[in-house]
Amino acid sequence: MKYNLLLIGLFLSVSSFAQQKKWTLIECVNYALENNMSIQQSELDLNLADIEKYQAIANFLPNLNANSSYNINTGANINPATNQFENATFRSASGGATSGINIFSGLQNWKNLQRAKINKLATTYQLEKMKDDISLFVANSFLQILANKERLKVLQDQNRITKENIKNTQELVDSGVLPQGDLLESKATDATQIQQIIQAENTLFISKLSLAQTLQLEDYANFDIVETDYGLVSSDILEKNPEEIIVKAKEVVNDLKIASSNLELAKKDLEIARTDFFPTLSGFLSYNARWSSSQSNPFTGEEINFADQLYLFDGTAIGLRLNIPIFNNFNVSNNIKRRKINISRLEFQAKQSELDLESTVYQAYNDAKNSRKSYEAALKVEEARQLAFNYAQERYEVGLSNAFDLSQSRVQLDNAQSDVIRTKYDYIFQLKVLDFYFGIPITNLN
Repeated sequence: MKYNLLLIGLFLSVSSFAQQKKWTLIECVNYALENNMSIQQSELDLNLADIEKYQAIANFLPNLNANSSYNINTGANINPATNQFENATFRSASGGATSGINIFSGLQNWKNLQRAKINKLATTYQLEKMKDDISLFVANSFLQILANKERLKVLQDQNRITKENIKNTQELVDSGVLPQGDLLESKATDATQIQQIIQAENTLFISKLSLAQTLQLEDYANFDIVETDYGLVSSDILEKNPEEIIVKAKEVVNDLKIASSNLELAKKDLEIARTDFFPTLSGFLSYNARWSSSQSNPFTGEEINFADQLYLFDGTAIGLRLNIPIFNNFNVSNNIKRRKINISRLEFQAKQSELDLESTVYQAYNDAKNSRKSYEAALKVEEARQLAFNYAQERYEVGLSNAFDLSQSRVQLDNAQSDVIRTKYDYIFQLKVLDFYFGIPITNLN
């Protein structure tokens, strides 16, 4: 009984700990990189690229194949042992092995190996790009949850103040200092704030749900993140000019690497297509043996046993095979033309990717600068609205203002505080986007 109670207590403790776990940004990103289905699918593509590379290496090796057959022959058939027609019923068997090796084919195997290596590199870049995209999405979702948490906390704090004002207003109405309408206005403000809190809680839940689904978690209800106030991250990146960031981005962003590797693949495909113009030379070696139930010794008339027949009627062949392409309905030349067109198309795409990156970095740089200005402006508005609300509160408490004016001042303060939260986390995310283009880890929020 004590043992069972101990197990139950341990289970409940572990369950409670699991429910109370709060995820950090680094944990979220790392977990997403390990469990996200899109990343797992990209990893399967990388496994296929590995197989293609191993196959390209294996193509340098000679092949080896064995064959055998067993027949029951009736009527006129060629005896495989004597190669003579026999009009009789007999059984026969044959077997052999053949090995071949490619000696020359325009260096096609070598070029295929080079292509397989480039393809693996391109697939690796695609996987890394997928990881970058997921990391950015997780960081944005994480910051959105933090913003929603702050917004909910502000609304709850404001509602507590409103409830205290209702108590004070009730006392002033009971003493005849304020009219009943002020109390009703305060209660209406309280109801409106409760509605806003419910909406904020729903928004927070949806943002948690979105991140939990990205992480491929099933326990959506208990998912939560660490409520650390990160404040503002370093804005040193804005001290650099866009040209510096672009130079660094061209080194670290995978989009350009993917475009470049795809172009290299196309060029290698052209080289492989040209090898079809070259003659091919291959070598072969084969061994075979035969047996027939009707085979007998011409001197004694006795049937030759199975083992002796395999020894007497075996044979080997060794040789070279040369194939010279002369005319193939223009298949090779047209294939080469297609490869050249594909190269031109990918050259345009590579150039366009570079232009897109430059444009994106400039846009991200301007977005970050404007986000900072918006945040600084929101702080000033919040400060002014807070002073205005404090003044309206003082006037209301001494009977120089009514509840409606106080409520309007509070609404303006609520909007100002919401703008501060929104612009703050938008500014943080825009800075992280710039950091990403400069090669700084997404998870660094210090």
